[in-house]
Amino acid sequence: MPISRQVMIWLLAWLLFSNVALAGGTILENIPYYSEEVAKDVYIKQRAVLDIYCPDSSSPLPVAIWLHGGGLSAGEKHIPEALKSQQLCVVAPNYRLNPQVKAPVYIQDAAAAVAWVFRNISKYNGDPSKVFVSGHSAGGYLASMIGLDKRWLLAHQIDANLIAGIIPFSGHAITHFTVRKERGIAGTQPIIDDLAPLFHVRKDAPPLLLITGDREQELLGRYEENAYLMRMMEVAGHESTQLYELDGYGHDMKEPAYPLLLQEIKRLSEH
Repeated sequence: MPISRQVMIWLLAWLLFSNVALAGGTILENIPYYSEEVAKDVYIKQRAVLDIYCPDSSSPLPVAIWLHGGGLSAGEKHIPEALKSQQLCVVAPNYRLNPQVKAPVYIQDAAAAVAWVFRNISKYNGDPSKVFVSGHSAGGYLASMIGLDKRWLLAHQIDANLIAGIIPFSGHAITHFTVRKERGIAGTQPIIDDLAPLFHVRKDAPPLLLITGDREQELLGRYEENAYLMRMMEVAGHESTQLYELDGYGHDMKEPAYPLLLQEIKRLSEH
């Protein structure tokens, strides 16, 4: 579904005025999400940590887990400014990166962080029944993998269907280019294997909102991958997959996409 700049202006206005009274909150930094038994080397201790932002609230809040981008080889956890001062807890994990590690470690780390949130976020006034997983680019790929391929959270005795919504921003639907590079496969050679979100389409997955930039300005093929994922989810019988294409925006389309993320969290949290 293409979204014009005019519609985006309306959504940004909604974001600005839907929470007039800005809630206070602090960021808790560098909380380990692996146990000491697992986090034994210096690199995992450095990278397997997360930050939490929860504004003041008299009742538990929905939770957005934000996975950073960077091609699985760069990037740093951060709480997006657009997600602050909303009635929303935000959790931002780091994960280990290529070339220090290879697939599937990135997915394993992201899943461990999500499992930690389910088990611990109530201590910070987050609602574990309203956990949403999102992220941009590589982070969007990880969000889709964790939500669609149930084995990663099952390793932590968590059912992926407990995720309230999967909301990737411009994430790969095929096998990630860094994973292909690790295997000696050219970036121009697409593959769909068990490390591709498309491989794991299923009828009973959590609600899925796919957001990309303009197909003519995005990374080549990124919109089309997501369009195919949407279609195959529909073929599988999934009844809650949506795709938004942000007209006039390229791969760095986070700012106009944040209002869509917040709108979807609000919609699903009220059900």
